Amino acid sequence: MRDALTLPAPAKLNLFLHITGRRADGYHELQTVFALLDWGDTLRFRRNDSGAVTLSGDDLGLAPQDNLVVRAARLLQQGSQGVHIEIDKRIPSGGGLGGGSSDAATTLLALNHLWGAGKSAAELAALGAGLGADVPVFLGGHSAWAEGTGERLTPLDLPARWYLVAVPDCHVSTAEIFSHGQLTRNSTPIKMATFFQGHSRNDCQPLVRRLYPEVDKALILLDKFGEARLTGTGACVFVGFPDEAGARAAQGQLPAGLRSFVARCVNRSPALAALTEQTG
Repeated sequence: MRDALTLPAPAKLNLFLHITGRRADGYHELQTVFALLDWGDTLRFRRNDSGAVTLSGDDLGLAPQDNLVVRAARLLQQGSQGVHIEIDKRIPSGGGLGGGSSDAATTLLALNHLWGAGKSAAELAALGAGLGADVPVFLGGHSAWAEGTGERLTPLDLPARWYLVAVPDCHVSTAEIFSHGQLTRNSTPIKMATFFQGHSRNDCQPLVRRLYPEVDKALILLDKFGEARLTGTGACVFVGFPDEAGARAAQGQLPAGLRSFVARCVNRSPALAALTEQTG
């Protein structure tokens, strides 16, 4: 059995987000498309027999007991099993790119192997759902159409596309947006074909751009290159291009003070591809 693994934790974009209702338990019904990216965090795992889960890396942002990586590891931990996890963090917190959820999913995938937990894909997905609504799509390992609270996933093969993603200097609280009285919650459900025909939006976008001037400014800047859109509840915004050259050229026209990156949509998760390559 291997003692160490190094795996990526890819970011995601919500190519659209319609909120179609609110359940009695307070959760929202939605429709969205998750597009996985070839850009994100990197996690290094080294197992040991200390019985402890330890973390290192910059910009972890949370106390260990609140970190989704630690919580994910403890779901699989038994006896004296231990691990040290080093995180190279690139995905910003509160950006709508799924960083915490992706890190948690990569942790479950890695430790299921390193600790010999023997969990099936379905069992890992059930564990992941308890950590966050976005975790199952990263465990499923494929760009997907999602419904319900985001847990009903249908894998999608999305067309090749490059995205310029701007990272405004603010943190948007998902809880704040979903609890806000002015959020649209009654969108009519659409079919997949409607999305592919270009008829969709992000229901959170009007509210977020009103509450966060930095997001509004970024959307205005990216709208020069195409239809800019918020991902998830934000704060990151994106615009698509048919090739990398176009995305890089647009990135070069952004103000120096606005953080940004260019990434490609990949239908299969880089985390699963790397796991297969390292473990056979």
